[in-house]
Amino acid sequence: MDNYHNPQVVSRSEWLAARRQLLLHEKALTHQRDELSKARRALPWVRVDQDFSFEGPQGRMSLADLFAGRSQLLVYHFMFADGWDEGCGGCSFLADHFDGANLHLAHHDVSLVAVSRAPFAEFQGFKQRMGWKFPWVSSHGSHFNQAFGVSVSDDGNSQYNYEPYSGEETELPGLSVFYRDADGTIFHTYSSYARGLDILVGAYNFLDLMPKGRNEEGTMDWVRHHDRYEGASDTSHCCHD
Repeated sequence: MDNYHNPQVVSRSEWLAARRQLLLHEKALTHQRDELSKARRALPWVRVDQDFSFEGPQGRMSLADLFAGRSQLLVYHFMFADGWDEGCGGCSFLADHFDGANLHLAHHDVSLVAVSRAPFAEFQGFKQRMGWKFPWVSSHGSHFNQAFGVSVSDDGNSQYNYEPYSGEETELPGLSVFYRDADGTIFHTYSSYARGLDILVGAYNFLDLMPKGRNEEGTMDWVRHHDRYEGASDTSHCCHD
């Protein structure tokens, strides 16, 4: 795992030499990420011919409505099924990052919307508890979650993340991206699941800079709903006695 338990302590000049060597790797990764993003944008598109129905604060909505007048739509498939009292802890961790990003995305031709399979009324209390403002709608009664690979059956014939799925969960996380042409035609351009969702987790980018790294035994095993951390009601997190 990480080597922070036994760090090598060196002189400043030795550290600078090692840091410059690491910088070469960092720059290479940045260029690789740019190439990966370019390849992602170059994926072929699929026309969305199915009619999907959602429920939002003003009632029934279409997939086109989720764009809110913009040409690009990012849907986060939030794990919250019928009968649940609260959302998935991991999805909630990701969702804690949405409102800050959405302040900017909404002004750059992108709509960010969370979609869950539970009826709309069932997650309103949880959304209020979490203090979130981003759009969050229900796909209850629609085939949307199944069509985009996040609601799966337990019959052994399902796929998740483009591979056969044999897990016990029937609700799973993911993101899907859509484009709406000027004539109203909608295309599915990209979907990602599992570790592919790390790109949405800003907190992980901070942790990856730290000596202990992510410091977890299993993915997100330390994460809690943000109101359940010890001292969560204390707003003075640092720099105060």
